[in-house]
Amino acid sequence: MISQLRPLSLGEILDRTAALYRTHFLLFAGIAAVFSGAMLLTQMLHLAVLELLGYPHIAPRLEWAYGVSAVLQIFVVLLVAGLAIAANNRAVAWVYLGQAATIRGAVASIAPRLTRYIWLMTVTVFRAWAPLAVLYVALFAILFSVLPHGWLSDPSVLQHPHARNPAALVAAVLGVLVLAPLLLLAVIYGAWMSLRYALATPACVVEDARTSVAIKRSIALSEGSRGRIFVLALLVLAVQMLLGILMGLPFLLFTVKHAGHAIPIGMLALQQLGNFITNTLIGPIYGIGLTLFYYDQRIRKEGFDIEWMMQAAGLTAETTLPVPEQM
Repeated sequence: MISQLRPLSLGEILDRTAALYRTHFLLFAGIAAVFSGAMLLTQMLHLAVLELLGYPHIAPRLEWAYGVSAVLQIFVVLLVAGLAIAANNRAVAWVYLGQAATIRGAVASIAPRLTRYIWLMTVTVFRAWAPLAVLYVALFAILFSVLPHGWLSDPSVLQHPHARNPAALVAAVLGVLVLAPLLLLAVIYGAWMSLRYALATPACVVEDARTSVAIKRSIALSEGSRGRIFVLALLVLAVQMLLGILMGLPFLLFTVKHAGHAIPIGMLALQQLGNFITNTLIGPIYGIGLTLFYYDQRIRKEGFDIEWMMQAAGLTAETTLPVPEQM
């Protein structure tokens, strides 16, 4: 693939992403499976906490534990997903520049800089999505203050006659209406900032850059290509949602048939297994595409293709990526 270092159009990047994934399916899906397994473990632990709390009839005094467990689960899953992207970035970089790559080598390669990658992902996620998180806290604070206890873990409580409070319902609706425009603006802001930081992880992985440097590199490199990265993200999201709908169809039918009732814990566990399959199959696509965008922007802005050819000809000091471990 090294002979193909040149600026690429959006269509060419998407085609090359598909070609890389198809020809190295076991490599990229295997890397994703390692981290998807960690996500699955986290999600199963969350379900175990719910079981211990008495799901679906969680006592009002324990609802805070339910919320804390859910937030911790989301945080851990986001970090693990980011580490999966980092490992895939490393593998794509090896393949893209004609070097051998293995699952073991890609996973092991991020271990020496694990804290750096986690900190980078924490900083970028916080900068992009902190406003949305604050608004969500405000939204749930309103809902918890006006709706009956237990509504979050057990929706059936809203069907009970004593829970039908028109005044509370009106207050909840007004709160949602007030926050809805702000939530929309926060989503737009978060998406835009995420596009600015989209190439931070590839820059950190490939260049061994520190957090602040990787963020600055991403802002500079992504300029002029954020729309194309957005299209990649939309396509991956669409495919992931389609597969998620197919995998989640039984749970959707159960919800429709038993409206107002909590989903049994066993079905929730099966749902997480479906998420594991989806993340394993679809997750690598975004990481592959981001790495290709990273190299494409370096070629466009910094002449990386010329630099690499000069290195191959021995005209400059050779710089190579860490050699992957063999299986």
